[in-house]
Amino acid sequence: MILEMKVPSPGESITEVEIAEWLVQDGDYVEKDQAVAEVDSDKATLELPAEASGIITLKAEVGDAVDVGQVVCLIDTSADKPEGQSTVAKEILKEDKKEETKVEATPENENYATGSPSPAAKKILAEKGMDALTIVGTGKDGRVTKEDAIKAVPSMGQAINVDGRGSKRSKLSMLRRKVAERLVSAKNETAMLTTFNEVDMSPIFALRKQYKEEFKEKHDIGLGFMSFFTLAIVRALNEYPSVNSMIDGKEMISYDFCDISIAVSGPKGLMVPVIRNAEKLNFKGVEAEVKRLALRARDGQITVDEMTGGTFTISNGGVFGSMLSTPIINPPQSGILGMHNIIERPVAVKGEVVIRPMMYVALSYDHRIIDGRESVGFLVAVKEALENPIELLMHNNIKKALEL
Repeated sequence: MILEMKVPSPGESITEVEIAEWLVQDGDYVEKDQAVAEVDSDKATLELPAEASGIITLKAEVGDAVDVGQVVCLIDTSADKPEGQSTVAKEILKEDKKEETKVEATPENENYATGSPSPAAKKILAEKGMDALTIVGTGKDGRVTKEDAIKAVPSMGQAINVDGRGSKRSKLSMLRRKVAERLVSAKNETAMLTTFNEVDMSPIFALRKQYKEEFKEKHDIGLGFMSFFTLAIVRALNEYPSVNSMIDGKEMISYDFCDISIAVSGPKGLMVPVIRNAEKLNFKGVEAEVKRLALRARDGQITVDEMTGGTFTISNGGVFGSMLSTPIINPPQSGILGMHNIIERPVAVKGEVVIRPMMYVALSYDHRIIDGRESVGFLVAVKEALENPIELLMHNNIKKALEL
């Protein structure tokens, strides 16, 4: 019996996915529930498990965009498992790196006809330092003519090709393309501004130094910066609800809950899982959820539901060494806070110059619904909570706040 495996729906509103990687080869024997492929949607990477055991025939190639419900492979369930054949571990296949090679256009390969220049065109392009493969030829079979070469102009920012230097092209994943579209949309469709401030991290450093070991021993998780920032943001969102709002057509939607998106870097690019109802969480709850979501994103197990929604975003460029940035809003949200690296700097405190661990923070916001007063006030409220966490975040009871 031949079983047709179709692309399942990875989530509401998703109609198309892309074959990111086949974890098996055409003609392999696969076991039921074995992961045979990874597919990218515009929100996440998902595994495609075999629906039955048998010999698999692939019907789509890596990089193909396929509709939900489309047949991507066949499984011959009547085939017997070959003797001595063992199923290749998915973990090994995932670690294999597909070497990207540069294909040279020669008469022996199929790329020669399209983009191959005439002798006259080749001479003109060489003088311009241009590659014929970057030009769409108008001659027969796509051949680059002398006229094509004369008209060709290197685009701004295009590298000049000379002997001994090469380049390669690789297709952007569906996830990366979707991220790019959303970032451009946010820049073009919002009145985005950024305001900055700085935070003295000394109080948080002191708390973590004193309690991090006890906290880890009690809860089996670290006491990091994200819990302090998340709780400080929740407090500020309650004070400035317009920052916890978004535009829907001619209306503004405000929320009485705080679903905080956290931008993390995964193997397939930027992912933004959501901490649900952060206003109900304490330090332990935030740290546990951050760890859970970060591990799932790193392992490629994050689901669409875990990245859907969110009323405000935190982006921590400091883990990569960024000192200052202007983060881009995660639409349809109206605000995003950028964290940065912590640097010891001289600052004036009560008339004296002292060395303190300082962090620049940035708030990018949609000026269509958030005014300057609200944006600046919000960021100041975050700064105040971080510089006075015992009073404003722990209500003067450290042991209770940390559940120690």
